[in-house]
Amino acid sequence: MKACIMCGGAGTRLRPLTFKHPKPSIPILNKPSVRHLIEHLSREGFNEIVMTLGYMGERIEEQLGDGHMFGVHIDYVYEKEKLGTAGGVKNAEKYLKNEPFIVLGGDHVLNLDLREMYRFHEANDALITIGLLSIDDPREFGIADMDINNRIHRFLEKPKSGQIFSNLASTGIYICDPEIFNWIPENKKYDFAKDLFPALLAADKKINGMLVRGKWTDVGSSAAYRQAQRWMLDALPGTTIEGNFTTRNARIRGPLSIGNNVSIGSNSSLVGPIVIGENTVIGDSVLIGPYSVIGANCTIENNAKILSSYLFDGVSIGKNSNISGAVVADETAVGEECNLENGTVIGHKVVIGDNSTIHSGIKIWPEVVIEKNSSIKETVVNPAYDTTYEGS
Repeated sequence: MKACIMCGGAGTRLRPLTFKHPKPSIPILNKPSVRHLIEHLSREGFNEIVMTLGYMGERIEEQLGDGHMFGVHIDYVYEKEKLGTAGGVKNAEKYLKNEPFIVLGGDHVLNLDLREMYRFHEANDALITIGLLSIDDPREFGIADMDINNRIHRFLEKPKSGQIFSNLASTGIYICDPEIFNWIPENKKYDFAKDLFPALLAADKKINGMLVRGKWTDVGSSAAYRQAQRWMLDALPGTTIEGNFTTRNARIRGPLSIGNNVSIGSNSSLVGPIVIGENTVIGDSVLIGPYSVIGANCTIENNAKILSSYLFDGVSIGKNSNISGAVVADETAVGEECNLENGTVIGHKVVIGDNSTIHSGIKIWPEVVIEKNSSIKETVVNPAYDTTYEGS
């Protein structure tokens, strides 16, 4: 079975994290998010994969190669200009035109039964089957009005208050017949939700919906990213330790996944689920709470606290610092006696001076230096980088 993974977006809402990593490569449990997706597709029997690439696409291709390590074959198609979701799939038509195929976003994190969805599509006569999920607030998604026979009669992208006729939200996962290529113009920006679905419905072409069960999110915001990490941590099967591991009188309660050459000082306490990357050094009397991920080559100094936070590779945390519900990107140095409050997002190669507080929900752009004794209450951008953080 074939799959098309769309990876063209710039991930502006996830900035400052996406200045170094394209959105599908943001690490979840210390490996690129899209790797989890490809591994899931492989388990579900989708072994021919096409990836449509745009922003930092070379980085994605470099990380995944030809796919053989995941039991799949991957082809890559680059967009010279932004073509939209449907336009990007049209650009990969030569790989997809011979049989039904599944379309997903490169930022999707899920555990859905995709094979069941594919079989449902095969058993029913429709050009497209849309995976639908009932959610409390569907305003950031497309919503569908579906009848008892699974046929969709209305579809509205990102409805406003007063327009929410359904709480059945599109997951952005579609099973498509190759006939859809006849409806998508070449070399033109064209979206599934905004353009193709309205055109098919206006022509009385059949679009089906299928109610999917399980967990799904698109990692489009830092809040969704933290939620995805929690889901994946919840699925840790137990405690695994790779290679050399040293500890002195630490209290450790799993589940944990610990990489090679990790050391933990005396009187430290680790309460899983936690993932720790290789070559990371954790000092004495450090508390690492549940739902935390620490990357490779990190240093956590004495008496620090890491609670429900996500540290990328090469991060250092100074003595007596408290990191709570934060995301800290690669090679950032947090000084001593610092406090990163819930929802803070710190870009790569940031330096935060001693005794500083980053208030809740604040973002700090890459390569910014925060002076000692600072109290940061507003987002700090670096004019050397694009300062937009609303959008895709």
